[in-house]
Amino acid sequence: MAITITEFAKDRIQELMKRTQCEDYFLRIGLKGGGCSGMSYHFDFIKEATDSDKVFNFDLVKICIDKKSYLFLNGMEIDYEETPFKSGIILNVPNVTRTCGCGESVAF
Repeated sequence: MAITITEFAKDRIQELMKRTQCEDYFLRIGLKGGGCSGMSYHFDFIKEATDSDKVFNFDLVKICIDKKSYLFLNGMEIDYEETPFKSGIILNVPNVTRTCGCGESVAF
């Protein structure tokens, strides 16, 4: 399996990177312990990926995921949501068994 990204998400992430002057950075996606369901997603812009990261290039958007998180996130689709009430990255992860009501934490 691989990581995929929608065109809409790619466009929005590129805009965000440009607006925050992080155009040459990686978007790091990871998991950390916590939240109602046990784990929560973590996003950050970093200048360089580590040697142990899984790296994915989608045109101008570079994604890196630490190997431990990749075990859970493999096969995910990165999407973006824009509604009148909220906007942001949405991860569609096939391995998720439960999410909390707010969608901020997950269980595998």
